[in-house]
Amino acid sequence: MENQSKQCKNCESELNEAFQFCPNCGQKVNEELTIGVLFYNTISNYFSFDARFFKSFVPLMIKPGYLAKKFLEGKRLLYLHPAQMYLFITVVFFFIFSFTARTQAEAINKEIRKSLGPKEFTVIKDSVKQKKKDSISAIEKREKDSIAMLEVKKALKNNKWITGLDEEKLDSIVAQKDNGKNGILSFDYGEREIDSLIETNASDEELYYAMGMREGDSWFKKKLYGQLLKFHKTRDGGNILKAFYDTIPIALFFLLPIFAFIIKVLYFNKGRYAHHLVFSFYYFSFLFTVFSIIFGVNLFWDIPDWIDWLIALSTFFYLLIALKRFYGQGWFLSYFKCSVATFTFMIMVVPTAAIIIGLLSFMIY
Repeated sequence: MENQSKQCKNCESELNEAFQFCPNCGQKVNEELTIGVLFYNTISNYFSFDARFFKSFVPLMIKPGYLAKKFLEGKRLLYLHPAQMYLFITVVFFFIFSFTARTQAEAINKEIRKSLGPKEFTVIKDSVKQKKKDSISAIEKREKDSIAMLEVKKALKNNKWITGLDEEKLDSIVAQKDNGKNGILSFDYGEREIDSLIETNASDEELYYAMGMREGDSWFKKKLYGQLLKFHKTRDGGNILKAFYDTIPIALFFLLPIFAFIIKVLYFNKGRYAHHLVFSFYYFSFLFTVFSIIFGVNLFWDIPDWIDWLIALSTFFYLLIALKRFYGQGWFLSYFKCSVATFTFMIMVVPTAAIIIGLLSFMIY
């Protein structure tokens, strides 16, 4: 008589022959490895792209706040986990957006090279050596002036009973005298001279001196000069923009928790921070879905800008309805808190993050 039991190939548990899945580990019994199975398992494992995604997608788009509310009620296997949904949708968004980013980078490079392209000048290489010598002399002169000012301050201090000047007024007088550019971060240099020095194959050290960098400058300032010279030589603004876009996914791991914190402050007595984080995951998933649709459609059909802005504006009203349903407060209070959260995030958090990302992108491109 044929044996009515078999063994799971994954956990080696004894199974009834009628079982299609192992009750111990959940692996499918006797599943043949095909290309379809391989890629389905990969997508399912890393992005949970299964029936739960389709079951979650429609409520995400047309029922603001519904998924977050159900998740907190305990229905956590019926719908896709908020972090998994956010991860999958952001991957899709940045894949679609990469086509737009590449087009923008190429357009920026073309415009920069058109307006700031190499020019021919006739400045000889010795001019930068003279500039270096003059700059060293200027530094020595400032040092001598500083010593002299200290002597003057000392003399005035010893005779303050005559001058009537106290310590604060003396410092003010000395500061007014020593108000030159020494120590101030300045990148005002002559592009014509730098272009001509590059044409004469001047060394980077000579170019740095011509741009204004000095021996005693900090590492950060020297790095800025280095990147500025790199940009001046290559005119490659597109790579800076590309580095900026590449840094955004990393920044989002900080921006989303900040948004959740803002919501937590506004609803401080409405649950733990983790509850607000769940709400933020689903809301940001909706945002990136909308942006994916906008950029995806514009790749094939140029939609009028006013329609794009109208769709983007609709995300505010989505947030308003989501806050109203999720936290259960009145329309007026929900509108007020929605406005405060949007204003704080878009006017304060996002611009600050953009500046930091922009500086970081310039430093690493």
